[in-house]
Amino acid sequence: MAREKPRKALQELLQRPGNQLCADCSAPDPDWASHTLGVFICLNCSGIHRNIPQVSKVKSVRLDSWDDVQVEFMAANGNNVAKARYESKIPPFYYKPTFPDCQLLREQWIRAKYERKEFIYTEKQEPYSAGYREGLLWKRGRDNGQFLSRKFVLSEREGALKYFNKNDAKEPKAIMKIEHLNATFQPSKIGNPHGLQITYLKDNSTRNIFVYHEDGKETVDWFNAIRAARFHYLQVAFPGASDVDLVPKLSRNYLKEGYMEKTGPKQTEGFKKRWFTMDDRRLMYFKDPLDAFARGEVFIGSKENSYKVLEGLPPSTQGNHWQYGITIVTPDRKFLFACETESDQQEWITAFQKVISRPMLPQEYAVEAHFKHKP
Repeated sequence: MAREKPRKALQELLQRPGNQLCADCSAPDPDWASHTLGVFICLNCSGIHRNIPQVSKVKSVRLDSWDDVQVEFMAANGNNVAKARYESKIPPFYYKPTFPDCQLLREQWIRAKYERKEFIYTEKQEPYSAGYREGLLWKRGRDNGQFLSRKFVLSEREGALKYFNKNDAKEPKAIMKIEHLNATFQPSKIGNPHGLQITYLKDNSTRNIFVYHEDGKETVDWFNAIRAARFHYLQVAFPGASDVDLVPKLSRNYLKEGYMEKTGPKQTEGFKKRWFTMDDRRLMYFKDPLDAFARGEVFIGSKENSYKVLEGLPPSTQGNHWQYGITIVTPDRKFLFACETESDQQEWITAFQKVISRPMLPQEYAVEAHFKHKP
């Protein structure tokens, strides 16, 4: 009976505003808590809290025993109070992960908040907010697939991220304009829990580079430094835009990635298995998921501009090994793809529909025109 009273009090606290979602990743129905920080968290985040015992001690709301003092502390704090304290000075560009995000992003977010107190003391934000960052990252070689240490320099003033093949090299191996830069975490694809994929445009085609750092904080600092640089670039490019308008444009995850089969424009050649990446309106295909550049790209416009996605392939289609077809109709031609499973097919169709149902922005017409004039 004595154990029931604290448990009942905790259940009531979970119904308070702010406590119904995990304090760190917004997962619904958190049933763990840090009784030293006064926050309610989900099972996944509780595992990260366990790794910083000097800051956070966790218990299950339902399974562990609680004393009155601990329950009173939870009542006096809670997620909204902790947010006001530990998230008071988050820069608008800083990426706040949610539960679908990778382990590294969630772990570094939790450590930044409670262990390093980065959002209480702004001077601790120097690594990603200074407008300049220089350091070494392991970069995957384009031809041999080996990861080699390379010097990277990000400069907002120059509007570019550069990397150098040798530390003392005068000329960079590549100059990536902040205007066209994207970074997305790809731990499983790269085969490293800290793996980051950076893409940029070169001659209006997408280029990929794959990097990581042994220290997870370093990788996340690079990621947020890139977002900061893009934020300040967009503030100048779109002077009337609010932070709310700009933040979704700082970096983007891919709508979908995976293998499909495709055939060529004449649709008489056999289908070949390729790795596809849907990056906003660009559908790119690669021979290998870690290729530096795409074999080809397809622009996916909007339904107002006569783009459509259809389930299945035309009856006369031959040469596909996989049974679950998708036809994309563009103003110029049809593109034929085949998926291995029905669930893959449905996921791809959903991703295509999402893009096609969205009206095109003025700048996207220029991209579409470039695709049409490609040789």
